[in-house]
Order: sequence, then structure tokens, then C-alpha cells
Amino acid sequence: MIVPVTGVFAAVIGILLLVLSAQVVKFRLKYRKGLGVTDDRDFEAAVRAHANLIEYAPLGLIMLAIAELNGVASGLIYWTGMALVVGRILHAFGMINGRGGPHKARMIGILLTWLAILIAAVLLLWNVWQVYG
Repeated sequence: MIVPVTGVFAAVIGILLLVLSAQVVKFRLKYRKGLGVTDDRDFEAAVRAHANLIEYAPLGLIMLAIAELNGVASGLIYWTGMALVVGRILHAFGMINGRGGPHKARMIGILLTWLAILIAAVLLLWNVWQVYG
């Protein structure tokens, strides 16, 4: 079986991960710092934006893929995936441009991410209940 809808979202998140990774590498080369960060807030924000993507995106994508494999309507997968991807992009933008401090895009991004994970969880539970309930 294939998961074409989830595959598109995984590809976009993969590209975002590479962009954020390049930001971190840029700072690591600038400061000759292979591990940890310096007192530079921009460096720390870049590291945390990258790490936060890695903390949230895999679970969201796994949940979407399971839902897609279980036959959940592709429209529901699409809109949930859109919330996840837009949330991750906004969060990264807000984290970097807010230098790790408060930023509207960061706040909206994490809320969209949480919403996407919550919706995916509900879809999975609903699907299992429909099949086995």
C-alpha cells in the first residue's frame, strides 16, 4: 500500500528540515562550535527551531500515514497534514525571526501543530472504533 497524501507532506517537511539544518550548520561553522551553542540568540534559536521540528513532525507524519493506510478519507488526511506543515513552517519562522522569544508566528505554529496531532489522534481512534467497536 502507498500513502501519497502523507508522502507529499513528508517531502515538504523534509525540505524544511534541510533548510533548518543549513541554518544550524552556518552558525556552527561561524563559531567553530561542533556541539552546543554560544551566547548568540540567533544560533540558539536556529538550533531550537531545528530540534522542535524533529520533536513534533515525525509523530504527526506517522499518525497521518497510519490513518491513510487505515482508509481514513484522504480529504481529512489532507487538511490535517496541511495544518501540520503550515504549523511547522510558521513555528520555525517565528522561532528564528523572534530570536527564540515570543513571536505570533511561533505561537500560531505550535497551536496548529498541536491541533493537527489532536485531529490525527481522534481520526485514528474513530477509525479503530468504526472497524472494531
